[in-house]
Order: sequence, then C-alpha cells, then structure tokens
Amino acid sequence: MRKRLPSLTILLGTLLLAQATPAQQTDRFAYAVTDVQPGANWSFLRKLNLNTGEYSQVLMSGDNINFVAYDATSRKQFETPLTDKTYGQLANAPFGTGVAAMAFDKKNNRIYYTPMFIDQLRYIDIKTMKAYYVTDQAFTGKANKSTDQGNIVTRMVIAADGNGYAMTNDGSQLIRFTTGKKLTITDLGAIADDQSNKGVSIHNSCSSYGGDIVADDEGNLYVFSARNHVFRVNIETKVATHLGTISGLPSNFTVNGAVVNENNQVVVASAMESNSYFSVDMKTLVATPYKLTGTVWHTSDLGNSNMLVSGNKAKGGTVDLISRQTPGNNDNTISIFPNPVTNNQFMMQFSQLAPGDYTIRITDVMGREIMQQPVTISNDNQTQLIRLSSANARGVYLVKVTGAAGKAVYSSKLVLQ
Repeated sequence: MRKRLPSLTILLGTLLLAQATPAQQTDRFAYAVTDVQPGANWSFLRKLNLNTGEYSQVLMSGDNINFVAYDATSRKQFETPLTDKTYGQLANAPFGTGVAAMAFDKKNNRIYYTPMFIDQLRYIDIKTMKAYYVTDQAFTGKANKSTDQGNIVTRMVIAADGNGYAMTNDGSQLIRFTTGKKLTITDLGAIADDQSNKGVSIHNSCSSYGGDIVADDEGNLYVFSARNHVFRVNIETKVATHLGTISGLPSNFTVNGAVVNENNQVVVASAMESNSYFSVDMKTLVATPYKLTGTVWHTSDLGNSNMLVSGNKAKGGTVDLISRQTPGNNDNTISIFPNPVTNNQFMMQFSQLAPGDYTIRITDVMGREIMQQPVTISNDNQTQLIRLSSANARGVYLVKVTGAAGKAVYSSKLVLQ
C-alpha cells in the first residue's frame, strides 16, 4: 500500500493541475503601448487590468535613447548604443519611432514588438525588464519605409502554434518568427483575398491598413483594421476573408489595439479616441462600451496570450461571424479634385446632398486625425476648399464625411504628393 501512495499522489496532483489549467491560462490583463500625455508618441509600456479597466503606471519609458539594450543572439549588452542613418539615436530607444505591433509570449514571459520605422524585431524579458534586439536578421527586409506606410508592421500576435505572426499594413508580407531558444524569422509571402470579399481587399489602404491581430485556437488570425474592418486570415492558406465592419463605434474611433478577454470578446482600443474602449461580440461584430477607470490613455497596441475559442472543436465548430455590408460612397454626391494633391489644397464638391451640417475628417493610414472641418450644405452644387498643413507627409490619407449623429456618408482615398 505504501508503495502505491506516491503514484496516487502524483496522479491526483496531475488531475488537479489539469482542472486548474484553463482558468489559469486566461489572462485578465493586457499589455499596452500608450502615450504619456494626450497626443504624444506611443512609446510607453503599461499594463491594463481587464477586470477593473485601470492602467498601471509606466513599466518602461520606451523613448529613452540612453537605454541599455542587449543583443538577442549573444545575450550580451551592446558595447555602443545603436544608431540609424535616418533616426539617429532613436534607434537605441526601446520603442524609438513609436510602436504599433506587440505580442505577449506567455510561455517565455516576453513581449515581442517592432518599432514602426526601424526594421527590427525586439523583445522585452518581463522578469528582468531587459530589452533584446534582433540584429542578425532583418524583420521585413525593407529598411526603407514607403511613403504610404504600406510596408510598416502594425499587427502582431502569438498564435496557437506558439509562433509569432506579424503583418505589414498592405498585407504584402505575413511574417512568422519562432519564440524558443533559436529565433528564426520567415517571410511567408503575401496575403490573398478571398473571392467572397466583394472588393473589400486586405491590401486596400482605405479599409484595411493599421489595427491589430488576435488569434484563435484553430490556426486563424483575425485582423482588426484601423478602419474597423475585420478579416479572418488562415495561416496555412494565407487567404483573408472579409467578415464585415464593427458597428457601434464612435465616428472618430480607429481600432489600433485588440485583445481577447475572458468572455471570448475582443476588447479594442484606439490611438485617437480615448474616452472609451469597446468590447466586440464576435458573432455579431457589435461593439459595446468597455468600462475604464482612472486615466484613459491613447493606445497604439494591446497584447495578451488569450485566443478566441472557436467553439466545440470535436464538432468542427468555428467562431460564427456574420458577414456585414460596409457603407460605400454615396454614389456621385461628393467628389474630390484634384487627386493626387500637389499643393496641399483641394476642392470637395457636394452635389445634391441633403442640406444640413456635416463634418470632414482626414486621417492618415494609422488612423491619426490630421484635420477636422465642419461644413454646412445649403445648395445642390456646393464646393468647399480644403487646405492641409505643409507639415503633413506625402502619402495616402482617408477623407471621410459624416452627417447627423456621426453617420458616414462618404469616404475616399486621398493621395498627397
């Protein structure tokens, strides 16, 4: 009898551990990249309690150019700070040039991320809060970032297979990186559009740039774009299926961070709208306010280890997402000329649009608002001159017109040369 007691004890302990594991695996928090003052750059690491809605103090000031960093391969401290021909000493700061793509690796207790304008994978060891930079492998292989920001990485997650996945804004690169002792970066190639997408492309800057990615337990990634569109991407086939747009969000809300909470909902945060976060029901894509307490920070990315539970896997269940139609342009009632814009100003013509008060908003590909202007329509063929600041970078922007109660009546791409 004595000989069998240890075996029984081990077996009982194993059963208890197995029963406790699911609850322990659910993160009730998310790491977040925020500003430190409203409107500042997104270079500060915090932790968000998903139950109380309260942010922690700054865990890491990522804009510190004198930060002591380590080489991810040798694990040794850099002898001299990193520099970049374009960004100088900012390359040495952990979050230099800002961060919009981050993933929490719970198994190894690391936060993987990449600076927006520096082509490098990095990670933070949570236990020591040391930052490690991968210097022997390029991340996207494109050190020069395009003017339309298409080759910038703004989405990242750790998937069910334990690997990290990141995607460029334009969907031309799905990148996989291993998270074990030997770190390997692999470019898996471009994402393809599902034939059912009806013209809403994963490559379209007006609908599909920016945002974040979450993963499910069946090998799929879910892209939440800054324009609030949702795509499901199968990792194996690299095909993106457009699932619809999120409803119930304020007109100026751009999804920039997304994580799964313990209720199998996706909590979304914005780098532009800080009054409230929202939780998204994955069956309906309807958003409801998510209660926050204390200071609410502009957030460019969220990350935890939770994955969408896709249903009864024994029955082949999947997350049941309802396809939704996205609002298109209102026929030919509004037009822009010239486009591309060459002298920082253009005209908007309103033809046979219902009289009333409207708002013109212009945002960049990251969802950041660069201009807002009210306009009152009082006749059938009214024109409005729009002047942009000469400080705005060349590239692609989105022009959106909203009417009463923030209802979108028009959206179009604008190219600034």
